[in-house]
Amino acid sequence: MSNAVNWDREADVVVIGSGATGLPAAIVAREVGASVIVVEAENHIGGHAITSGGNLPLGGGTSYQKKYGITDSPDLFFQDLTDWSVVETNGFPPYRYNDREIIRAFADNSVPAFEFLLAHGVKVIDRPPNTVGHEIGVSVRRTMQIDVADWPMVHTGGPAAPGDDEIRAGAGLIRPLEACARQVGIDILLEHRMTAIHREAQRDGRVTGIAVDHKGRRLNIRAFKAVIVATGGSTGNVNFRRMFDPRLTEEYCGLSGMPWSDQDASGEIAAIEVGAALWGLFNYTGEFGSGITKPGAIGCQYGYVNVRWYPTSEVFDKARAIGLPVKDWQDAILVNMIGKRFYDETAGHFNYNTYRSTDPYLPHSYLNAKNQKYDPSNFINAALAGIGDGRNGGGPIWAIFDANACAREGWTPRPPHVDAAEGFFFEAASIVALAAKIKMKYQRVAMPPQNLVDTVARYNSFVEAGKDADFGKPKPLYKIAKPPFYAAWATPVIHDTRAGLRINARCQVIDMKGEAIPGLYCGGESAGGFSMHGLPRAVCQGFIAGRDAATAND
Repeated sequence: MSNAVNWDREADVVVIGSGATGLPAAIVAREVGASVIVVEAENHIGGHAITSGGNLPLGGGTSYQKKYGITDSPDLFFQDLTDWSVVETNGFPPYRYNDREIIRAFADNSVPAFEFLLAHGVKVIDRPPNTVGHEIGVSVRRTMQIDVADWPMVHTGGPAAPGDDEIRAGAGLIRPLEACARQVGIDILLEHRMTAIHREAQRDGRVTGIAVDHKGRRLNIRAFKAVIVATGGSTGNVNFRRMFDPRLTEEYCGLSGMPWSDQDASGEIAAIEVGAALWGLFNYTGEFGSGITKPGAIGCQYGYVNVRWYPTSEVFDKARAIGLPVKDWQDAILVNMIGKRFYDETAGHFNYNTYRSTDPYLPHSYLNAKNQKYDPSNFINAALAGIGDGRNGGGPIWAIFDANACAREGWTPRPPHVDAAEGFFFEAASIVALAAKIKMKYQRVAMPPQNLVDTVARYNSFVEAGKDADFGKPKPLYKIAKPPFYAAWATPVIHDTRAGLRINARCQVIDMKGEAIPGLYCGGESAGGFSMHGLPRAVCQGFIAGRDAATAND
């Protein structure tokens, strides 16, 4: 209870997290007159947002949409993001379970949030809005790319090189906002990990502040007006994410955005402890978008498809390997932890919705689903299926390949490209020896060598026959025959958090009675009710939350 708390710091608004929700919230609150403290668990700012590709599909009639002749409106954006009839090729609906109140607020505030970024130093590449982005609506082009400019990228530690196809423009969002936050007098406290939210009574009264751990010392920070949860989601908390999907066990350890920051569910758990409800749970487990993806690089723990960590990064000691980016999945087979193939290696993960991905499109029409050509997109489900032993979790997935594959792909199967030291990469002179070597903490069942021998032999026979009789891989091209042989970690990567705390249009956190918790706000990946990948919902909800938190009681 707050009357027993000794306060070490105080501000009108306390923001937990310094990413795409936290920094906009802090700046907006400060600029309407509130004093603001931002607490950040890591020793650097930015959260997952600073590792992102910098795609920014904020629409509804932005200045760049108008400049390039694209007609959009908040009403059209709202219609797009709540259309029950849009489905992916596997039949899953990306928008059907969105909370209408939350989407209405997002659509109405999307343009102001976009222009807020431009007014606070964030630059976008001046070209027509495009179709990149996940769950951004079918009707018009909305996405702009953030310009990373000369800001150092966190995955390399340096500026973008001309022609670099791995530009991570998240720094172009976070660094200008950080500079602005410091300029307007916002206190950013690094290595301050929030451990609890204070409320007048455990499940009653106003939220009064937070407790944090700072290098082993407990501190209490008072919030006269509001606390904003901007902790970024829950993918990194195994027990929390398994509430939504029991398959997501410990071996899914190569989370997108890590090791820069962890989505540890701390904000959600602390809010639940003072009465908050969860919301929009289907959107976490719906089989659409990039909630969980096929790895883009193998042989490393952090193989998310769009980020490679390089030795020049400040977190490379945690990442440990760059990984081997896969150009062509014809160059490897994928096996489960007992050495058996499970699906066509060239297949992709779940699809996502973007401009004209449903075509023809009639808003709220049964024809959108009826006309969709069905494709089950079941690679991820097959990978997570396990080995039939009654245990949850799919276990490690290994890419098996040979020396010829290395030559075709241009791979260097040695550190810093692979992580052999921690058991994410193995090499041997024979297939039998390779299977026997595969030992690491997530490989709970030893791989039977004969299984892998038989799997490789059968696959090689498919290459000879020109047909994959087991899984329909399009014309298998290359035998696995030339030593040395390799096994590289190729386990799916958890990416998005698409469920979280229940909020209303003002981003106030709602309790199990359906009532707003006074003084508690949330946005971005820690909030539920909104199926959209990436930066837009985080930025926009930070914008909404910061404004309301600072002015609601004035």
